[in-house]
Amino acid sequence: MRSIGEMARDSGLSVSALRFYDGAGVLVPAWVDPVSGYRWYGPEQLEESRLLARLRRAGMPLADIRLVLAGWSSADTHLVRKLLQAHLRRLELGLSDARSEFSTLRALLECRENPMTMVRTATVRLAVSAPELAAALDAVRFAAGTDPELPMLGGVLFDIEGEALHVVATDRYRMAVAQAGTTGHGGPRVQVIVPSPLADAMRALLSDDGSVRLTVDGGRVALETGGGQAAGQCLDHDFPDYRRLVRLPAGRRALVDVPAFREAVEAGPVRASEVREQDGVSCDLSLLKVAADGVVTVCEDGDDDQGRIAVNREFLLHALAAGARDQLILEFGTPTAPLAIRRTDTEDTFSLLMPVRLEN
Repeated sequence: MRSIGEMARDSGLSVSALRFYDGAGVLVPAWVDPVSGYRWYGPEQLEESRLLARLRRAGMPLADIRLVLAGWSSADTHLVRKLLQAHLRRLELGLSDARSEFSTLRALLECRENPMTMVRTATVRLAVSAPELAAALDAVRFAAGTDPELPMLGGVLFDIEGEALHVVATDRYRMAVAQAGTTGHGGPRVQVIVPSPLADAMRALLSDDGSVRLTVDGGRVALETGGGQAAGQCLDHDFPDYRRLVRLPAGRRALVDVPAFREAVEAGPVRASEVREQDGVSCDLSLLKVAADGVVTVCEDGDDDQGRIAVNREFLLHALAAGARDQLILEFGTPTAPLAIRRTDTEDTFSLLMPVRLEN
């Protein structure tokens, strides 16, 4: 017999995933301790768990996986072969459709003459409040991407327009936006992407009050303080149009006490992601809902409320910490709309978390 930890190690499924598949009736332990509730798996279940992991990596729906596991050890494997062939056919058709759409998109991109970022040839010098810039970087840094296939997301966008500096980061699954006040720039809008290591070096210099000097000279950006300078090349890419991405329909707003809510999220039940949408890795989910009286709760096991919103639990905890307030506003839309986490004192600093789709 294997413990759930040993089963996770040997199968490639996480402990939380094994708990989920037990609850879903897909891979039920051979024995559960009636006192402790601890799960134990039989030797023959290791092969089933590895098969389950392979099928999930291939994106097979949970309903089909049930049938494959049920028919795997039987003498008649005809149904299993049919299910595998049907899923492969769906994948091939989906890839064909995606190639056609991407071909069209590439043609449209070639017709576009204006880049999304602004001209960077002119030298821009401005003063920025050190505490405001430090707070802005702290509010967004957690959302910066690390995917080498998407280098344009591997930094923090500095969007300078008028007397405002908007600081933005996103890894596709979460986005954070903050603002710092500036003086000395009255020219056109300028956008540069500061690589994450350089943004971290800038943040390390922002330990005092007062203002600091920010200079953008073509593809180079520099921050000068009384304690030193951090400078380097900007990323030579176009950042997504974040203003378009943050235009969300109005949702239900709920004020939460962050320490208590964070404790509820950390102690509450987690559910293994049934889809591998986030950088190809399954994740632990927290299922949230807001009651009619505006109270936000973490759903208990078995709660099938249709208004639940599933979010990556780790990302949610990061966003709560980045909010840096004892009270934050959670704004809920539909279960497929981003969850917004806003401060009570400003509309200019907030983060968005993409929900994770739940399969039946």
